[in-house]
Amino acid sequence: MKADDLKYIVKEKYGKIATQSKIQNETSCCGATGSCSTVDYTIFSENYDKLKGYNAEADLGLGCGIPTQFASIQEGDSVLDLGSGAGNDCFVARAIVGESGHVTGIDFTEAMLEKAKRNALKLGFKNVEFVQGDIEDMPLPDNHFDVIVSNCVLNLVPDKKKAFSGIYRVMKPSGSFCVSDVVIKGDLPDKLRKDAEMYAGCVSGAIEMDEYLDIINKQGFKNVTVHKQKEIAIPEEVLLNYLTKAEVEEFKNGDTGIFSITVSAQK
Repeated sequence: MKADDLKYIVKEKYGKIATQSKIQNETSCCGATGSCSTVDYTIFSENYDKLKGYNAEADLGLGCGIPTQFASIQEGDSVLDLGSGAGNDCFVARAIVGESGHVTGIDFTEAMLEKAKRNALKLGFKNVEFVQGDIEDMPLPDNHFDVIVSNCVLNLVPDKKKAFSGIYRVMKPSGSFCVSDVVIKGDLPDKLRKDAEMYAGCVSGAIEMDEYLDIINKQGFKNVTVHKQKEIAIPEEVLLNYLTKAEVEEFKNGDTGIFSITVSAQK
């Protein structure tokens, strides 16, 4: 499948997710409507309830970590959130930067942007903005942001080298990023990797962890640090949508794994 086709699928899928509640998203495959029937689980998202700035209406349960936790955001910083969705991480970042800072969210799904803007309006924030754009080709200025965060989004970007190159470009010379994302160890079965709906649902877009970190290093970043990694236990009911029972057992007992990681680096 071509990159443009995958982008279309992701945009269409997340446009539908924007109209769902957090509960609806958590009872499906990373928000992939209807593909998990009645399975009720949360395999990726973290609990934001106790974080300053948390806004329940902006939390669709789509993250796989809390990137702001390790982002070293300071009061007055200019922060960019890649794939900002309904604004969850933007509002948490805004609580840290305060009135003197600024937070920008970028997303290419119109329905998500509309939801995020409504949430910001309700909260009365003047220093949080949301712009439409593709992470592979961001309509943002060079050397502009102190800190860049992203939560379970870059795995959905077809060209990760281009994405991290763009992060490097828009970041200030003294800047840093912290992203939570999904990666794999070992060879993910082809049926999982190639399925477009699973791709839009967080898993098959993931690449090998070593390859992921290598891409970051090759863009020129320094002090690359993995702060957290958590193995994702996908329910057997979900795996059986893509694998035979024998393949499921082989998958569960092998060295292959799907992980959420939170990684930071500096320019």
